Amino acid sequence: MAAIHLNFNSLTLKLEKNYTKILPYAPQRRSNIPINAALGRGASGRQLIESGTIKAIPPKEAAIALKSQELELLDVRPEWEREKARVPGSLHVPLFIKDSDNSPITLLKKWVHFGYIGLWTGQKFTTINSEFVSQVQGVVPDKDIMLLVACGEGLRSMVAVSKLHEAGYNNLGWLAGGFTRAKDGDFAVEGDEKLQYATIGGVSYYFLKLLTLLQGADTSS
Repeated sequence: MAAIHLNFNSLTLKLEKNYTKILPYAPQRRSNIPINAALGRGASGRQLIESGTIKAIPPKEAAIALKSQELELLDVRPEWEREKARVPGSLHVPLFIKDSDNSPITLLKKWVHFGYIGLWTGQKFTTINSEFVSQVQGVVPDKDIMLLVACGEGLRSMVAVSKLHEAGYNNLGWLAGGFTRAKDGDFAVEGDEKLQYATIGGVSYYFLKLLTLLQGADTSS
């Protein structure tokens, strides 16, 4: 029996009919040199999303489709974010991996990164995973499958969909805004942290915990 492949156009129409209307998500325009450099020569993820070639799917609608097994979810976050919280059954291939180069120049870059970014956000110094596309092909050999690509805030997954589209995946979706835009209860979650907080680390994580604690105390009083 021939395989039947749905696509994100039909999924979008179905969700619009039965749930809420899916509106295009316009990602913020902000400079990110490592991510921009990772795009390569293909069309940017932003261009593909704005043109409708790749569908932007908000977390709530994505969770509904995932529960009905109408698509596969590909998590492209690094391993340390996924360990904190993840969607059960989701596929995982990291777009960025920890940079293990210890040359003097790289060590200097790591020191600057930690001082300006890592200390506050907890983000590790990373490099693009050169095997990303081939690893995805190993996990998802069927390039016609409905594949929703997700990360923490939507930027890394925007790069990922560009690379996968260039590699011949033609039924791609993008989790609009990433997991940080998800609300409690949207997705089933494994791990010790809320899905929308898994990207947060460093000093900012402890401020978040303190704020959550104060909000809980205010509610109970």
